[in-house]
Amino acid sequence: MSPTSPVRTSLRRAGLVTALTAAGVLTAAGAASAHVTVHPESYAKGATDGVLTFRVPNEEDTASTTKVQVFLPTDHPVLGVLVTPQSGWTAKVTTTKLKTPVKTDDGTITEAVSEITWTGGRIRHGQYQDFDVAFGQLPDDAGQLAFKTLQTYSDGNVARWIEETQKGGEEPENPAPVLALTAKAAAETGSDAASGAGSSDSGSGSDSGSDTSSASSSAPAASTGNSASSSDSTARGLGIAGLVVGVLGLGAAAFALVRGRNTGS
Repeated sequence: MSPTSPVRTSLRRAGLVTALTAAGVLTAAGAASAHVTVHPESYAKGATDGVLTFRVPNEEDTASTTKVQVFLPTDHPVLGVLVTPQSGWTAKVTTTKLKTPVKTDDGTITEAVSEITWTGGRIRHGQYQDFDVAFGQLPDDAGQLAFKTLQTYSDGNVARWIEETQKGGEEPENPAPVLALTAKAAAETGSDAASGAGSSDSGSGSDSGSDTSSASSSAPAASTGNSASSSDSTARGLGIAGLVVGVLGLGAAAFALVRGRNTGS
């Protein structure tokens, strides 16, 4: 038997492990970026005058997304909800009477938005759409808010993003968008920055009708361009992990090569 045979076997094994690991990482990265998410990922408890953006990607190859339903919690209600007009989409807002009214500086609130449904538009394969929702005040008595979402496709299939992620647990197969509510002292800066961004967006939306129409007409093209380069932090982290594993695999192969040559000698 040739003295280099064990070396070649080791190299083949190392290459196979590296390839399988990289494939797994890429698959996981694709899955991580496919579900509906909410941005920013956190706000301070009781934050006021901010914006939540629900990002809806299309994960079907042969169908378009034609309907999006976002359900807002009513046990810890979001107050003062307003929907940003979206080109090509019609928003329907449903309110529900609260079991426990909420007392505010402006009086007692007995109703809150429980569902927002967008219809009329299309999100095609390889694209995503952002739906902006402004709020007046977030609850201060919860640690997180889950926004269960239904995504309906043109072929009739419905993706149900309704499973809540338990704190410290693994992400479920069909996770609902979750907004973390942090202590005011810890998240005050981030909340202010996000609120400022929301105010800026609202300001741009109040421009003349012609400006709004111009911006809206370019929205689909922007979504298409952004979708090609967009990936969340999880996907990037997984990609880096794949590179690290690949380097380790090459190192193992080099070690096997040197060891085989020494054995042959």
